[in-house]
Amino acid sequence: MTISNELDDFDLKILRALQENADYSMNELGDIVGLSHTPCWRRIKRLESEGYIRGKVTLLDPHKLNRGVTVHAYLTIKSHDEESLNAFESAVMDIKEIVECYSTTGDKDYMLRIVVNSVSDYEVLLKQTLVHLPNVASVNSTFALKQVKYTTQLPL
Repeated sequence: MTISNELDDFDLKILRALQENADYSMNELGDIVGLSHTPCWRRIKRLESEGYIRGKVTLLDPHKLNRGVTVHAYLTIKSHDEESLNAFESAVMDIKEIVECYSTTGDKDYMLRIVVNSVSDYEVLLKQTLVHLPNVASVNSTFALKQVKYTTQLPL
């Protein structure tokens, strides 16, 4: 599978390894991909500067932090002009419980992934915040019963 003309096998090995564990030391990463420290470090810096690597994060367990309820909210927007859509998109950025927002095709305009402590916490968020977002016509919500698969790793 060809990803990009600019990425070679070493680049792809580095990206795969970093998706598994961003805490590898440069020596460990070099051993995994078959490069010495300096060439490996240079490639990572190039991949960062070219935007292939956007950042590094620590993944947290939502259940241990009392954020075990995942809600997918599907929103319909009243007006589809650029100003209205931009106002909505800007507003969702400030709501910490919304961890993902997608503009979608079909009969719904946006899909939000929301993480909260409880169903009652979501009800409060819905009544006090979501329905009052700019340009919202309707909100349809589904609750995740169980997370069957979750990964942040892109298929490379």
